[in-house]
Amino acid sequence: MKLNIIFFLGIVVLGGLSCTDSGKNQLKVEDDYFINPIFSSGSNPNALFYGGKYYYTHETNDMILLWETNDITDMGSAVCKEVWRPTDPKSMHNLWAPEIHRINDKWYIYYAADDGNTDNHQIYVLENDARTPMEGTFKQKGPIMTNQEWNWGIHASTFVHNGVQYLIWSGWPKRRIMEETQCIYIAKMKNPWTLDGERIMLSSPEYNWERQWVNPDGSRTAYPIYVNEAPTFLYSKDKKNLIIYYSASGCWSPYYCIGMLSCSADADLLDSKSWKKTTDPVFYQSPQDSVWGPGSPSFIPSPDSTEWYMLYNARNIPNGITGESESRTPRLQKISWDENNMPILGKPVRLGKPLPKPSGIVKK
Repeated sequence: MKLNIIFFLGIVVLGGLSCTDSGKNQLKVEDDYFINPIFSSGSNPNALFYGGKYYYTHETNDMILLWETNDITDMGSAVCKEVWRPTDPKSMHNLWAPEIHRINDKWYIYYAADDGNTDNHQIYVLENDARTPMEGTFKQKGPIMTNQEWNWGIHASTFVHNGVQYLIWSGWPKRRIMEETQCIYIAKMKNPWTLDGERIMLSSPEYNWERQWVNPDGSRTAYPIYVNEAPTFLYSKDKKNLIIYYSASGCWSPYYCIGMLSCSADADLLDSKSWKKTTDPVFYQSPQDSVWGPGSPSFIPSPDSTEWYMLYNARNIPNGITGESESRTPRLQKISWDENNMPILGKPVRLGKPLPKPSGIVKK
């Protein structure tokens, strides 16, 4: 049990972060290049490009911060605002994986929170009708009831396809007893904060690469945790296929990696048989480059929309939480496309390597 407590304490350390802790990278590179990480700390990064600006957020545990910038590779110069700090005891602890979305001319932030017991995580939604998310006030629309038993739910993301909004997230099939199993679910939505029908399981941790929870040095959580989490949506380049990337295995381990589900754009998204799952991870550790545990992806275009980039987090040490700090950092790198218009994520790039900035970023 001691190791499990240490694991969550490592996350709680992030609670002291504020807008003054932007973590600007001090390594100088040419104007046309950037280096990773884009912050000195921060897990589960997410961003949206809208109106010529990037709106970025990552996990800070007891509040939600939002950054605005026209150059996502220079987050040290971004404008930061605290947009949410909960006061309800039921949802004021362990705020995980905030995501920002623009839906029906309003801003929404999805995140997970609990009452201090991480077994009680639920998904919450904030709404803001201001012109930009840096203006106005975010108001809570309440938790999303993802199943009748109010079972565990985290890492919510949403997308619209053929005029229908869907929610995807990570949840438990049933309450944890001696082990924990996180699965990927999908459901149709009535509105941005309410489901319309039962949840459908799309993926469970079935392969060996999805079930790793023990670190190479033997450190581990107090009980087995098999992980499918952090789902995110992306179209193929020709829009003929839908893709859900997700993270697998323990995020505290070097084995954390990215898997992929895909289906035809003409298929029934609520039929689990419509989705094909890769038998191997599509993005994983690169020990030779000192990159371990890459995961939690999200995708953004370059300012001129000619390129696509993946935001993700990874660590530069093999073993995860040590009790001293959260060692994951947010990183950005360009993706490409194969002959079938499907994404190629490549492999994680080592820290400090100069990379060309996204096309269309205006130089200062």
